[in-house]
Amino acid sequence: MTAWLVTGAGGMLGRDLQDVLGAAGERVTALDRAALDITDPQAVRAAVRGHGVVVNCAAWTDVDGAETAEAAATAVNGTGVRHLALACREAGARLLQVSTDYVLPGDTDGPCPEDAPTGPVNAYGRAKLAGERAVLDVLPDTGYVVRTAWLYGEHGPNFVATMLKLAAVRDTLDVVDDQHGQPTWSHDLARQLHALGGQAGAPAGIYHGTAAGRTTWYGLARAAYRLAGLDPDRIRPTTSAAFPRPAARPAYSVLGHDRWALAGLAPLPAWETSLAEALQRPAFRALTGAHP
Repeated sequence: MTAWLVTGAGGMLGRDLQDVLGAAGERVTALDRAALDITDPQAVRAAVRGHGVVVNCAAWTDVDGAETAEAAATAVNGTGVRHLALACREAGARLLQVSTDYVLPGDTDGPCPEDAPTGPVNAYGRAKLAGERAVLDVLPDTGYVVRTAWLYGEHGPNFVATMLKLAAVRDTLDVVDDQHGQPTWSHDLARQLHALGGQAGAPAGIYHGTAAGRTTWYGLARAAYRLAGLDPDRIRPTTSAAFPRPAARPAYSVLGHDRWALAGLAPLPAWETSLAEALQRPAFRALTGAHP
């Protein structure tokens, strides 16, 4: 049986991945940030040894903070990923690197394919792109980059949870309606990573791990309220200009999913379908006073 290593295992996706792998009976080593600093090459080599599949969920995730700490963000999201790739090459392991839509410029008007030119608009995106390049350079035959976006789940702070929490203290909420993307349930992505890691013949390279369909943050907030039994008209549309941030965000983060067919796998489900399923989980139901 293949041994799996999950780095960044204390985060939202890492915890879901542990659940998915455990339910499937996989042998799993799960290391959170305290247990493994991926910027330490010797520690990384020791951690990877003996594993056949490594899924890197460890990352600098403070998008705005990266604008004034780009070197620190790149040390984790770029150099740290290179350490993992080199260790995987030495150990003969496959590496699944979780990346982001932020490596793309977000200036298209249709789904962005996996081979589209990159062009990050912020420091965080540049750091993540460095990690992608490290994987593809060091592991051309056994390295997988899985880009995701608009991630939400039960085990960490995220937009959907924030909207539901605010329902208890605000009558209305103004939410951005000029950024387009694909809300993606972390549990869905965890299942897809497990499927990809177990598919020995899957071609290496870039895959887009986002839900099917598209919406805006405003559309997502309204859908979450409706599915939670709240009045969606409490959500009001506004523009990005109303919420200035240190880091620019791509305006259009809708990704294409064509390469999953090459791996013999179906893309992720539609975002509305997954949101409805996710909101039945106890952690989300508790936010609105509902009970299983």
